Amino acid sequence: MADDEDDIILAELDDEELVLQMHDDLYDGLKDEIEEGTNILLERDWTPYKILTEALVSGMKVVGDDFRDGILFVPEVLLAANAMKAGMAILKPLLAETGAPTIGRMVIGTVKGDIHDIGQNLVTMMMEGAGFEVKNIGINNPVEDYIAALEEFDADILGMSALLTTTMPYMKIVIDTLIEEGKRDKYTVLVGGAPLNEEFGKAIGADAYCRDAAVAVETAKDFMARKHNQMAG
Repeated sequence: MADDEDDIILAELDDEELVLQMHDDLYDGLKDEIEEGTNILLERDWTPYKILTEALVSGMKVVGDDFRDGILFVPEVLLAANAMKAGMAILKPLLAETGAPTIGRMVIGTVKGDIHDIGQNLVTMMMEGAGFEVKNIGINNPVEDYIAALEEFDADILGMSALLTTTMPYMKIVIDTLIEEGKRDKYTVLVGGAPLNEEFGKAIGADAYCRDAAVAVETAKDFMARKHNQMAG
């Protein structure tokens, strides 16, 4: 906690200062402060969507960039993610009520044999922050779990992650199964994780390899824009 002399009273800050302070608090993983800031902005008649994008997502983008550049490490990112989740928990029911725009729906999970979830948790939060609805099915997912979740959630996008070279090939099994069942064309398949690269993504038949959460969001947005254009055209 800060020393007494520089304790900041969030409610005394104007909107702009409060948002910047929330970015700092997110970066530092201060969950209580993020909850408080979120509630203050709601009291000041900010829309849930505006709070989400300007106070939380913009803050998480800095965290994501610094994680990618090796300035922040996993424990700090997890703390920031946790703080973001606390803010999201307040906003989620309100976003649902206001019918905040949904760009698309995504199922994401780590493949069978792999128990790493940090990357996909970041992607989940950044995707939610960008206006996607995300169903995160966690770690160690066999192909049946992916397919069941895609259908149940009526997803547009499937995101798979792997952090071990030994579990990477399982991504191909999932994609091949979708092909066998005649469902491959229904979904945009994005893959990511430290050991992957563009060549691997192409080789297994994924639509795109995303090297980090920020790229995943941009890629997903591009694919959804194309899909909407095709539907309109």
